[in-house]
Amino acid sequence: MPRIVSARVIVTCPGRNFVTLRIECDDGTTGVGDATLNGRELSVASYLADHVVPLLIGRDAHRIEDIWQYLYRGAYWRRGPVTMTAIAAVDMALWDIKGKVAGLPVYQLLGGASREAVMVYGHANGATIDDTIEAALDYQRQGYKAIRLQCGVPGMASTYGVSKDRYFYEPADADLPSENVWSTSKYLRVVPELFERAREALGWDVHLLHDIHHRLTPIEAGRLGKDLEPYRPFWLEDATPAENQEAFKLIRQHTTAPLAVGEIFNSIWDAKELIENQLIDYIRATVVHAGGITHLRRIAALADLYQVRTGCHGATDLSPVCMAAALHFDLSVPNFGIQEYMRHTAETDAVFPHAYTFTDGMMHPGDAPGLGVDIDEELAKGYEYRRAYLPVNRLEDGTLWNW
Repeated sequence: MPRIVSARVIVTCPGRNFVTLRIECDDGTTGVGDATLNGRELSVASYLADHVVPLLIGRDAHRIEDIWQYLYRGAYWRRGPVTMTAIAAVDMALWDIKGKVAGLPVYQLLGGASREAVMVYGHANGATIDDTIEAALDYQRQGYKAIRLQCGVPGMASTYGVSKDRYFYEPADADLPSENVWSTSKYLRVVPELFERAREALGWDVHLLHDIHHRLTPIEAGRLGKDLEPYRPFWLEDATPAENQEAFKLIRQHTTAPLAVGEIFNSIWDAKELIENQLIDYIRATVVHAGGITHLRRIAALADLYQVRTGCHGATDLSPVCMAAALHFDLSVPNFGIQEYMRHTAETDAVFPHAYTFTDGMMHPGDAPGLGVDIDEELAKGYEYRRAYLPVNRLEDGTLWNW
Protein backbone atom coordinates (compact mmCIF):
# COMPACT_ATOMS: atom_id res chain seq x y z
CA MET A 1 0.00 0.00 0.00
CA PRO A 2 1.37 3.45 -0.90
CA ARG A 3 1.96 5.67 2.12
CA ILE A 4 2.06 9.44 1.91
CA VAL A 5 5.54 10.82 2.58
CA SER A 6 5.12 14.43 1.48
CA ALA A 7 2.58 16.97 0.30
CA ARG A 8 3.20 20.49 -0.90
CA VAL A 9 1.16 23.44 -2.03
CA ILE A 10 2.04 25.20 -5.30
CA VAL A 11 0.71 28.68 -6.07
CA THR A 12 1.16 29.95 -9.61
CA CYS A 13 -0.35 32.57 -11.91
CA PRO A 14 -0.07 31.69 -15.63
CA GLY A 15 -2.68 34.29 -16.60
CA ARG A 16 -4.71 33.77 -13.41
CA ASN A 17 -4.06 32.36 -9.95
CA PHE A 18 -4.16 28.62 -9.28
CA VAL A 19 -3.46 26.63 -6.12
CA THR A 20 -2.36 23.02 -6.59
CA LEU A 21 -1.62 20.28 -4.08
CA ARG A 22 0.91 17.57 -4.96
CA ILE A 23 1.00 14.43 -2.79
CA GLU A 24 3.90 11.96 -3.01
CA CYS A 25 3.97 8.38 -1.74
CA ASP A 26 6.80 6.14 -0.58
CA ASP A 27 6.69 4.17 -3.84
CA GLY A 28 7.30 7.35 -5.84
CA THR A 29 3.71 7.73 -7.05
CA THR A 30 2.45 11.31 -7.04
CA GLY A 31 -1.01 12.84 -7.39
CA VAL A 32 -2.26 16.37 -7.96
CA GLY A 33 -5.39 18.17 -6.82
CA ASP A 34 -6.85 21.61 -7.53
CA ALA A 35 -7.30 23.93 -4.53
CA THR A 36 -8.24 27.17 -6.28
CA LEU A 37 -10.85 29.41 -4.64
CA ASN A 38 -11.29 32.47 -6.84
CA GLY A 39 -10.27 35.66 -5.04
CA ARG A 40 -9.44 33.76 -1.82
CA GLU A 41 -6.63 31.54 -3.09
CA LEU A 42 -4.14 32.12 -0.27
CA SER A 43 -6.68 31.22 2.40
CA VAL A 44 -6.89 27.68 0.99
CA ALA A 45 -3.12 27.52 0.47
CA SER A 46 -2.64 28.33 4.15
CA TYR A 47 -5.37 25.90 5.27
CA LEU A 48 -3.64 23.12 3.37
CA ALA A 49 -0.04 23.92 4.28
CA ASP A 50 -0.65 24.80 7.93
CA HIS A 51 -3.53 22.50 8.90
CA VAL A 52 -3.95 19.62 6.45
CA VAL A 53 -0.55 18.56 5.11
CA PRO A 54 0.78 17.58 8.58
CA LEU A 55 -2.21 15.24 8.97
CA LEU A 56 -1.50 13.37 5.73
CA ILE A 57 2.04 12.18 6.34
CA GLY A 58 2.23 8.43 6.92
CA ARG A 59 -1.34 7.69 5.87
CA ASP A 60 -2.34 4.97 3.41
CA ALA A 61 -3.10 6.84 0.18
CA HIS A 62 -5.61 4.17 -0.88
CA ARG A 63 -7.93 4.98 2.03
CA ILE A 64 -9.64 7.84 0.22
CA GLU A 65 -12.97 7.62 2.05
CA ASP A 66 -11.37 7.41 5.48
CA ILE A 67 -9.10 10.38 4.79
CA TRP A 68 -12.07 12.38 3.48
CA GLN A 69 -14.04 11.68 6.67
CA TYR A 70 -10.98 12.43 8.82
CA LEU A 71 -10.55 15.87 7.25
CA TYR A 72 -14.29 16.65 7.33
CA ARG A 73 -15.43 15.24 10.67
CA GLY A 74 -12.08 15.58 12.40
CA ALA A 75 -11.84 19.35 11.96
CA TYR A 76 -15.06 19.91 13.95
CA TRP A 77 -15.61 23.11 11.88
CA ARG A 78 -17.39 21.58 8.92
CA ARG A 79 -18.23 22.80 5.45
CA GLY A 80 -17.51 26.26 4.06
CA PRO A 81 -15.70 27.00 0.80
CA VAL A 82 -12.17 27.10 2.26
CA THR A 83 -12.46 23.79 4.11
CA MET A 84 -14.23 21.97 1.29
CA THR A 85 -11.83 23.27 -1.37
CA ALA A 86 -8.89 22.02 0.69
CA ILE A 87 -10.52 18.61 1.17
CA ALA A 88 -11.26 18.50 -2.57
CA ALA A 89 -7.60 19.02 -3.40
CA VAL A 90 -6.59 16.08 -1.22
CA ASP A 91 -9.38 13.94 -2.63
CA MET A 92 -8.45 14.62 -6.26
CA ALA A 93 -4.79 13.88 -5.58
CA LEU A 94 -5.65 10.57 -3.90
CA TRP A 95 -7.87 9.48 -6.80
CA ASP A 96 -5.01 10.43 -9.13
CA ILE A 97 -2.64 8.22 -7.11
CA LYS A 98 -5.08 5.32 -6.97
CA GLY A 99 -5.53 5.42 -10.73
CA LYS A 100 -1.77 5.47 -11.34
CA VAL A 101 -1.19 2.54 -9.00
CA ALA A 102 -4.00 0.60 -10.71
CA GLY A 103 -2.81 1.63 -14.17
CA LEU A 104 -6.31 2.90 -15.00
CA PRO A 105 -7.96 6.25 -15.72
CA VAL A 106 -10.02 7.45 -12.77
CA TYR A 107 -13.34 7.04 -14.58
CA GLN A 108 -12.70 3.29 -14.73
CA LEU A 109 -12.36 3.23 -10.94
CA LEU A 110 -15.70 5.04 -10.69
CA GLY A 111 -17.54 2.24 -12.47
CA GLY A 112 -16.44 2.87 -16.03
CA ALA A 113 -17.86 5.07 -18.75
CA SER A 114 -21.61 5.69 -18.90
CA ARG A 115 -21.24 7.44 -22.27
CA GLU A 116 -18.73 7.80 -25.09
CA ALA A 117 -17.92 11.45 -24.27
CA VAL A 118 -19.47 14.40 -22.44
CA MET A 119 -21.33 17.32 -24.00
CA VAL A 120 -19.89 20.70 -23.10
CA TYR A 121 -21.08 24.24 -23.64
CA GLY A 122 -19.09 27.28 -24.69
CA HIS A 123 -19.58 30.93 -23.81
CA ALA A 124 -20.80 33.28 -26.51
CA ASN A 125 -20.71 36.84 -25.26
CA GLY A 126 -20.62 40.33 -26.68
CA ALA A 127 -21.29 43.96 -25.92
CA THR A 128 -24.35 43.86 -28.18
CA ILE A 129 -26.83 41.22 -29.32
CA ASP A 130 -25.17 41.25 -32.75
CA ASP A 131 -21.77 40.58 -31.17
CA THR A 132 -23.16 37.67 -29.15
CA ILE A 133 -24.90 36.12 -32.16
CA GLU A 134 -21.67 36.37 -34.16
CA ALA A 135 -19.77 34.63 -31.37
CA ALA A 136 -22.46 31.95 -31.06
CA LEU A 137 -22.30 31.22 -34.78
CA ASP A 138 -18.55 30.79 -34.42
CA TYR A 139 -19.07 28.26 -31.63
CA GLN A 140 -21.66 26.45 -33.72
CA ARG A 141 -19.16 26.20 -36.59
CA GLN A 142 -16.67 24.65 -34.15
CA GLY A 143 -19.15 21.87 -33.46
CA TYR A 144 -20.57 22.99 -30.11
CA LYS A 145 -23.99 21.52 -29.46
CA ALA A 146 -24.67 23.87 -26.53
CA ILE A 147 -23.87 27.56 -26.17
CA ARG A 148 -24.32 30.00 -23.31
CA LEU A 149 -25.53 33.44 -24.39
CA GLN A 150 -24.62 36.67 -22.54
CA CYS A 151 -24.78 40.19 -23.93
CA GLY A 152 -24.38 43.76 -22.79
CA VAL A 153 -27.38 45.68 -21.52
CA PRO A 154 -28.07 49.00 -23.27
CA GLY A 155 -27.27 51.82 -20.89
CA MET A 156 -24.94 49.69 -18.74
CA ALA A 157 -21.17 50.12 -19.00
CA SER A 158 -20.49 46.49 -18.05
CA THR A 159 -22.45 43.26 -17.83
CA TYR A 160 -21.60 39.89 -16.30
CA GLY A 161 -20.21 37.40 -18.79
CA VAL A 162 -19.17 40.00 -21.36
CA SER A 163 -15.40 40.13 -21.77
CA LYS A 164 -12.92 41.91 -23.98
CA ASP A 165 -11.80 38.62 -25.50
CA ARG A 166 -14.19 36.29 -27.33
CA TYR A 167 -12.70 33.10 -25.86
CA PHE A 168 -10.94 34.00 -22.64
CA TYR A 169 -12.98 35.53 -19.84
CA GLU A 170 -11.46 36.14 -16.43
CA PRO A 171 -13.79 37.96 -14.02
CA ALA A 172 -11.16 38.38 -11.26
CA ASP A 173 -9.81 41.46 -12.97
CA ALA A 174 -8.29 43.86 -10.44
CA ASP A 175 -6.00 44.17 -7.40
CA LEU A 176 -9.01 45.54 -5.53
CA PRO A 177 -12.63 44.83 -6.55
CA SER A 178 -13.85 46.82 -9.53
CA GLU A 179 -17.44 48.05 -9.33
CA ASN A 180 -20.13 47.32 -11.92
CA VAL A 181 -23.53 49.02 -12.25
CA TRP A 182 -26.69 46.99 -12.70
CA SER A 183 -30.31 47.58 -13.72
CA THR A 184 -32.73 44.66 -13.52
CA SER A 185 -35.42 46.39 -15.55
CA LYS A 186 -33.07 47.09 -18.45
CA TYR A 187 -31.68 43.56 -18.31
CA LEU A 188 -35.15 41.97 -18.42
CA ARG A 189 -35.92 43.84 -21.63
CA VAL A 190 -32.86 42.68 -23.56
CA VAL A 191 -32.60 38.94 -22.78
CA PRO A 192 -35.81 37.84 -24.58
CA GLU A 193 -34.65 39.71 -27.67
CA LEU A 194 -31.27 37.98 -27.43
CA PHE A 195 -32.91 34.55 -27.38
CA GLU A 196 -35.31 35.41 -30.19
CA ARG A 197 -32.43 36.54 -32.39
CA ALA A 198 -30.36 33.50 -31.42
CA ARG A 199 -33.07 31.05 -32.46
CA GLU A 200 -33.43 32.86 -35.78
CA ALA A 201 -29.68 32.67 -36.43
CA LEU A 202 -28.76 29.31 -34.89
CA GLY A 203 -31.89 27.26 -35.42
CA TRP A 204 -33.31 24.68 -33.06
CA ASP A 205 -30.58 22.01 -33.10
CA VAL A 206 -28.34 23.79 -30.62
CA HIS A 207 -28.98 24.13 -26.88
CA LEU A 208 -29.08 27.71 -25.58
CA LEU A 209 -28.17 28.53 -21.97
CA HIS A 210 -28.13 31.72 -19.94
CA ASP A 211 -26.58 32.74 -16.61
CA ILE A 212 -28.53 35.23 -14.47
CA HIS A 213 -25.81 35.20 -11.79
CA HIS A 214 -28.06 35.50 -8.74
CA ARG A 215 -29.33 38.93 -9.79
CA LEU A 216 -33.12 38.51 -9.82
CA THR A 217 -35.78 38.12 -7.17
CA PRO A 218 -37.82 34.91 -7.49
CA ILE A 219 -40.77 36.66 -9.15
CA GLU A 220 -38.47 38.47 -11.59
CA ALA A 221 -36.84 35.14 -12.43
CA GLY A 222 -40.25 33.61 -13.01
CA ARG A 223 -41.14 36.44 -15.37
CA LEU A 224 -37.92 36.03 -17.34
CA GLY A 225 -38.38 32.27 -17.55
CA LYS A 226 -41.90 32.73 -18.86
CA ASP A 227 -40.68 35.23 -21.48
CA LEU A 228 -38.00 32.79 -22.65
CA GLU A 229 -40.17 29.67 -22.81
CA PRO A 230 -40.97 30.07 -26.55
CA TYR A 231 -37.22 29.76 -27.26
CA ARG A 232 -36.76 26.58 -25.19
CA PRO A 233 -33.73 27.51 -23.07
CA PHE A 234 -31.64 24.52 -21.95
CA TRP A 235 -31.43 26.17 -18.55
CA LEU A 236 -31.49 29.41 -16.61
CA GLU A 237 -28.54 29.42 -14.26
CA ASP A 238 -28.43 30.94 -10.76
CA ALA A 239 -31.75 32.73 -11.15
CA THR A 240 -31.81 34.00 -7.58
CA PRO A 241 -29.57 33.63 -4.50
CA ALA A 242 -29.98 30.07 -3.24
CA GLU A 243 -29.37 30.61 0.46
CA ASN A 244 -33.17 30.60 0.74
CA GLN A 245 -33.93 27.37 -1.08
CA GLU A 246 -37.68 27.96 -0.70
CA ALA A 247 -37.35 30.86 -3.16
CA PHE A 248 -37.17 28.40 -6.04
CA LYS A 249 -40.74 27.28 -5.33
CA LEU A 250 -41.98 30.68 -6.46
CA ILE A 251 -39.95 30.50 -9.68
CA ARG A 252 -41.35 27.02 -10.40
CA GLN A 253 -44.91 28.34 -10.07
CA HIS A 254 -44.39 30.74 -12.96
CA THR A 255 -42.17 29.04 -15.54
CA THR A 256 -41.30 25.66 -17.03
CA ALA A 257 -37.83 26.89 -18.04
CA PRO A 258 -35.29 24.42 -16.58
CA LEU A 259 -33.32 25.78 -13.61
CA ALA A 260 -29.67 25.20 -12.75
CA VAL A 261 -27.87 26.24 -9.59
CA GLY A 262 -24.94 25.34 -7.36
CA GLU A 263 -21.57 26.56 -8.58
CA ILE A 264 -20.96 28.20 -5.18
CA PHE A 265 -22.32 25.24 -3.20
CA ASN A 266 -19.79 23.33 -1.13
CA SER A 267 -21.73 20.40 0.30
CA ILE A 268 -24.71 18.14 -0.21
CA TRP A 269 -26.56 20.12 2.46
CA ASP A 270 -26.58 23.22 0.23
CA ALA A 271 -28.46 21.26 -2.44
CA LYS A 272 -30.55 18.85 -0.36
CA GLU A 273 -33.91 20.69 -0.29
CA LEU A 274 -33.60 21.94 -3.86
CA ILE A 275 -33.07 18.38 -5.08
CA GLU A 276 -35.57 16.61 -2.83
CA ASN A 277 -38.33 19.10 -3.66
CA GLN A 278 -37.43 18.97 -7.38
CA LEU A 279 -37.00 22.73 -7.49
CA ILE A 280 -34.05 22.51 -9.89
CA ASP A 281 -33.25 20.47 -12.98
CA TYR A 282 -29.43 20.66 -12.91
CA ILE A 283 -27.00 20.74 -10.00
CA ARG A 284 -23.88 22.75 -10.79
CA ALA A 285 -21.66 21.94 -7.80
CA THR A 286 -18.11 21.27 -8.88
CA VAL A 287 -15.28 18.99 -7.86
CA VAL A 288 -12.99 21.64 -6.39
CA HIS A 289 -15.55 23.54 -4.31
CA ALA A 290 -17.71 20.64 -3.17
CA GLY A 291 -15.26 18.33 -1.47
CA GLY A 292 -13.77 16.48 -4.41
CA ILE A 293 -14.88 13.51 -6.48
CA THR A 294 -15.88 11.57 -3.37
CA HIS A 295 -18.42 14.13 -2.16
CA LEU A 296 -19.65 15.19 -5.60
CA ARG A 297 -20.58 11.56 -6.30
CA ARG A 298 -22.85 11.68 -3.23
CA ILE A 299 -24.54 14.83 -4.50
CA ALA A 300 -25.03 13.23 -7.92
CA ALA A 301 -26.45 10.06 -6.37
CA LEU A 302 -29.01 12.06 -4.39
CA ALA A 303 -29.88 14.07 -7.49
CA ASP A 304 -30.35 10.92 -9.54
CA LEU A 305 -33.20 9.81 -7.26
CA TYR A 306 -35.14 12.94 -8.27
CA GLN A 307 -34.24 13.05 -11.99
CA VAL A 308 -31.93 16.02 -11.45
CA ARG A 309 -28.89 15.96 -13.71
CA THR A 310 -25.37 17.30 -13.27
CA GLY A 311 -24.08 20.43 -14.99
CA CYS A 312 -20.77 21.15 -13.29
CA HIS A 313 -19.25 24.60 -13.17
CA GLY A 314 -16.22 24.73 -15.48
CA ALA A 315 -15.00 28.32 -15.69
CA THR A 316 -11.34 29.35 -15.76
CA ASP A 317 -11.16 29.46 -11.96
CA LEU A 318 -10.93 25.67 -12.21
CA SER A 319 -7.44 24.61 -13.16
CA PRO A 320 -6.90 21.87 -15.77
CA VAL A 321 -6.47 19.51 -12.78
CA CYS A 322 -10.09 20.09 -11.78
CA MET A 323 -11.26 20.05 -15.40
CA ALA A 324 -9.76 16.58 -15.75
CA ALA A 325 -11.37 15.41 -12.50
CA ALA A 326 -14.73 16.82 -13.63
CA LEU A 327 -14.53 14.95 -16.93
CA HIS A 328 -13.81 11.61 -15.21
CA PHE A 329 -16.79 12.28 -12.94
CA ASP A 330 -18.97 13.33 -15.90
CA LEU A 331 -18.12 10.29 -17.96
CA SER A 332 -19.04 7.92 -15.15
CA VAL A 333 -22.21 9.24 -13.46
CA PRO A 334 -25.53 8.00 -14.87
CA ASN A 335 -27.32 11.35 -14.50
CA PHE A 336 -24.82 13.55 -16.31
CA GLY A 337 -26.40 16.52 -18.06
CA ILE A 338 -23.75 18.88 -19.44
CA GLN A 339 -20.33 20.28 -18.57
CA GLU A 340 -19.30 23.92 -18.72
CA TYR A 341 -16.05 24.40 -20.66
CA MET A 342 -14.07 27.61 -20.73
CA ARG A 343 -10.74 27.08 -22.41
CA HIS A 344 -7.58 28.08 -20.58
CA THR A 345 -4.81 30.24 -21.96
CA ALA A 346 -1.79 28.71 -23.68
CA GLU A 347 0.31 29.62 -20.63
CA THR A 348 -2.03 27.72 -18.31
CA ASP A 349 -2.12 24.68 -20.60
CA ALA A 350 1.68 24.62 -20.65
CA VAL A 351 1.91 24.66 -16.86
CA PHE A 352 -0.74 21.93 -16.61
CA PRO A 353 -0.14 19.35 -19.40
CA HIS A 354 -3.22 17.16 -19.74
CA ALA A 355 -4.71 14.23 -21.61
CA TYR A 356 -8.30 15.46 -21.99
CA THR A 357 -9.52 16.39 -25.45
CA PHE A 358 -12.29 18.35 -27.21
CA THR A 359 -13.90 17.15 -30.44
CA ASP A 360 -17.11 18.35 -32.07
CA GLY A 361 -18.70 19.77 -28.94
CA MET A 362 -17.74 16.80 -26.78
CA MET A 363 -14.89 16.16 -24.32
CA HIS A 364 -13.15 13.05 -23.03
CA PRO A 365 -10.73 12.81 -20.07
CA GLY A 366 -8.39 10.43 -21.91
CA ASP A 367 -7.15 7.04 -20.84
CA ALA A 368 -3.91 7.94 -19.08
CA PRO A 369 -3.66 6.35 -15.60
CA GLY A 370 -5.07 8.58 -12.87
CA LEU A 371 -6.50 11.97 -13.75
CA GLY A 372 -4.27 12.38 -16.79
CA VAL A 373 -3.02 15.84 -15.82
CA ASP A 374 0.12 17.16 -14.12
CA ILE A 375 1.80 20.42 -13.13
CA ASP A 376 5.16 21.54 -14.47
CA GLU A 377 6.58 22.96 -11.26
CA GLU A 378 9.62 24.58 -12.87
CA LEU A 379 7.43 26.41 -15.36
CA ALA A 380 4.96 27.30 -12.59
CA LYS A 381 7.73 29.08 -10.67
CA GLY A 382 7.95 31.67 -13.42
CA TYR A 383 4.41 32.91 -12.74
CA GLU A 384 4.19 34.65 -9.37
CA TYR A 385 0.90 35.06 -7.51
CA ARG A 386 -0.96 38.31 -8.27
CA ARG A 387 -3.79 39.37 -6.01
CA ALA A 388 -7.01 39.53 -8.02
CA TYR A 389 -10.56 40.10 -6.84
CA LEU A 390 -13.92 39.43 -8.42
CA PRO A 391 -15.94 42.61 -9.09
CA VAL A 392 -18.78 43.86 -6.93
CA ASN A 393 -22.13 45.04 -8.26
CA ARG A 394 -24.22 48.10 -7.44
CA LEU A 395 -27.65 49.23 -8.55
CA GLU A 396 -27.90 52.56 -10.33
CA ASP A 397 -28.67 54.28 -7.01
CA GLY A 398 -25.53 52.86 -5.42
CA THR A 399 -27.08 49.94 -3.49
CA LEU A 400 -24.72 46.97 -3.29
CA TRP A 401 -26.19 44.06 -5.27
CA ASN A 402 -25.37 40.47 -6.10
CA TRP A 403 -22.50 40.03 -8.52
